[in-house]
This record gives sequence, C-alpha cells and structure tokens, in this order.
Amino acid sequence: MRKGWFEQSTRRLATVRGYQKPELNSGALKLDSNENYVIPKQFQGDILTHARRNSDVREYPLGGAERLIRAISKFVRMPPSMIGVGNGSDQILDMILGSFASKKTRVLTSDPTFGFFERRCGLYSIPMITVPFSEQMELDAKDFESKFSKADILYLDSPNNPTGFQFKKKDLQGLVRSFGGLVIIDEAYGEFGDYGLSSMTKTHKNLVVVRTLSKSFGLAGLRLGYFVANPQFTDVFMRVLQYPYPLSTIAIESGIAALERLDAVKTAVAATKSERERIIRTLGTYDSFDVFDSKANFVLFDAHGAYRRIHSALAEQGISVRKLGRIGSHGGCLRVSVGTKEMNSKFLLAVRDLLG
Repeated sequence: MRKGWFEQSTRRLATVRGYQKPELNSGALKLDSNENYVIPKQFQGDILTHARRNSDVREYPLGGAERLIRAISKFVRMPPSMIGVGNGSDQILDMILGSFASKKTRVLTSDPTFGFFERRCGLYSIPMITVPFSEQMELDAKDFESKFSKADILYLDSPNNPTGFQFKKKDLQGLVRSFGGLVIIDEAYGEFGDYGLSSMTKTHKNLVVVRTLSKSFGLAGLRLGYFVANPQFTDVFMRVLQYPYPLSTIAIESGIAALERLDAVKTAVAATKSERERIIRTLGTYDSFDVFDSKANFVLFDAHGAYRRIHSALAEQGISVRKLGRIGSHGGCLRVSVGTKEMNSKFLLAVRDLLG
C-alpha cells in the first residue's frame, strides 16, 4: 500500500480554486445571483402545497424522475427518450465532464464563461482553449471555427454568463453543424434569450442542450436541471452515470406542478425582459459607465476605476451586486440581476445618488 497518498491528494486539491459563491448578506437587496424574484410568491406557494400533498418522503422517489421527464417533454416538445434530469444543471455538466473528458480532452469555450464549468475543468485538469470577448463584449463565430481542429468539446452558454451575450441564431447553429466533437450548449438563461437549440438534438447526435428550472421558473433552491440530447446518450447518462435517485420527491413534485403553471412563468419572463431594458437604458445615461446588451436576466456594466467604490457603497445601503472586475479590456465590471420593478428602482436610485 502506498502511504501518504490521501494526504497528498488533499493538499493538491486544496490548491484548486473552487466556484466563488456570492457573499451571504442577510437582509440585503439581493441582486447578485440572477435569482428570479419577479415570479410571484403565490406561484411558489402553490407548487409547494402540491408537492406536500403528493409526497411521502419516507419512500424513495421510484418513478418520480420519469414523471418529471414526461412533464418536461411536453414543455420542450421533445420525446421523453431525449430528456434527462439532474440535481441542478451544474450537476449535469459536472457528470458530463467527469465521464467524457480527461486530461487529454481539450475544451473550447469563451472567456469568460460559466464559472462553475471553468472551475470543474480545472479540478479535472482538462485543458481549456478560450476565445476572448471583444471590447464591445461580443464574440465572433469565426474565432471559434479557427480553433475547432484543436478541440474535442465545444462548450457555450447561450446566453453567456456573466456577459449576457447571445450569438445570432444562425451563427450558433453554424458552429453546432461544423464542430465534430461533443457540443454542450448551456441554456440556463434560455427563456430570457431570443431562441433555443433543443430541436437540433434530433439531427445532431453530438449535441447536448443543458437547461434548468432555477432561472425562468424561479426554483433555484430546488436544484432542478435537465438536458435534451440523442436517445443513446440520454439512456447512458440516466441508466449508467446518474445517481439512482438524483432528485428529491419534493423537488420532483414541485417541478411537475411548476410545469403545469406556465402562464405565471411567461408573465415573469416578459416582465424581466422589460425591466432589463429599463436598467440598460438608465445605466446607459451615465458617461462613466459602459453598459452592455443582455439576453439574460442580468445586466453587465463597466464602472471602470470606480467599481470597487460603487460596489461597497451599494453594499452599505443593503444592495448586493456581483463584483467581477476585469473582463477582457474592461477592468471594472459589475453585474446586477434583474429583480422586481421595485427592487430595480431602488438600485437605480442608489446609483443615481452615488454619481450625483
């Protein structure tokens, strides 16, 4: 037996940078994690009431995931055989990387991209090839195509987190059609964007579209993720790779109930898009800010050298936004989630007072 291997492994892992969660600010106006406060509390109450009435947590949720998959199938209009579920979309991404990638597998993605995915590649020592955003916080499909020959996996979040950028549909479709390896399109913010690519999985066996009920459905605390992919991949993932019971009974029943109440979700998404544009317009009136277009439920802006002061001053007023710092050529980036009209107004008024 080789002695000391456990201690050595622990020391090695201790040097890996984990996913950086936002600070816990009790009582703060929470605009730092892209959570959906626009969806009414009544929606949450209704689905949890349904879940309590239809759950016996003494039992394992045998057959529960299959029932949820059928409900998702109706929502995305894809066959149940092409849908899998997980304990949040991040668990799905983690399992794909852990099962299909290695130190010899190269991942092509944008810089920046979803922080959890980037950190997981680091944990598994998976090499990353990145394409930076332009000064206008945009990506060019040609820059990715020029690196296709060096990559085995193409990962793109659409819309992108943290920038809110989304390719034109034809450009992203072109990348999917042209790339020969595994393509992972992360549509966590898809409902706030202009389009989705789930239907392309019918004709492209190398495509996996990962989605979640955390954002547009406002169910972040239930950890409900799903994906759409070809039936063979889906079968392997759910039957061989996935845990026997990846979702709790309460989460399953809540998800099913939420998918039966789509009117509330559509109303919340429409309101979020409207408020997103108001935030972009208002922040854009300040000469000291560079504000970027967004197709997600957040807005990215560069406050330049004042970003730390603005972040701290907002925090002192009980308003929490995400401090990102440098993204490409922009050195003072902050990201603010789109909340309710009242929450957004408080944020915008605070910014106005800070800038005079």
